[in-house]
Amino acid sequence: MHRPTSGKVQAKSVTVPVGDVALEGDLSVPRGARGVVLFAHGSGSSRHSPRNRYVAEALQEAGLATLLIDLLTPEEEAIDLRTQHLRFDIGLLAERLIGATDWLTQTPDSRDLKIGCFGASTGAAAALVAAAERPEVVGAVVSRGGRPDLAGAALTRVRPPTLLIVGGRDPAVIELNREALAMLRGEKQLVIVPGATHLFEESGALEKVAELAREWLGRYLGAAAGAQCD
Repeated sequence: MHRPTSGKVQAKSVTVPVGDVALEGDLSVPRGARGVVLFAHGSGSSRHSPRNRYVAEALQEAGLATLLIDLLTPEEEAIDLRTQHLRFDIGLLAERLIGATDWLTQTPDSRDLKIGCFGASTGAAAALVAAAERPEVVGAVVSRGGRPDLAGAALTRVRPPTLLIVGGRDPAVIELNREALAMLRGEKQLVIVPGATHLFEESGALEKVAELAREWLGRYLGAAAGAQCD
């Protein structure tokens, strides 16, 4: 699953100030990047998620920069490990994601790039809320095994093109995504990956997610033409 980082990709650790907290992230910018994708991890995960990193490296190969960021501080993560409530605080997660979006518009490495969001599980809801709050900045959204329903009424205000990807063996989440799809008002698509469960751990499932995300985000953020994702 691991993809070696290309020498053409500038990668560095960053600290993103949002309100009264500082969030740790990893920013990777391919040479000639024309867009940047902000990742919102799901329940109990972090910027070190191997699934999100796999997709991020596929996007980098397609000419898109990526920012993987922890939406909770280490102290909050410790609390959440015990209570498991912060991971479902969509308002808090969306606020952090909006702050990270604003940061991307200001930092020299990405301020001239179109911004997209990739959200997994509960992170997808936060990504959709951020897209609704920053319609002039967010150019596209992709959800992987997401809970877009948790974005609530914000779904009707999402304008960027939105792709919902769900595993074919995840029936409860499929239904929730269908209901969310009906509420979205902009360009939208639901893709069900046959044979995949919620975490897309089956052979070829995550590769399909990466392919779909690359095509969708590349289309709307302007990834390099002809880039390949093996």
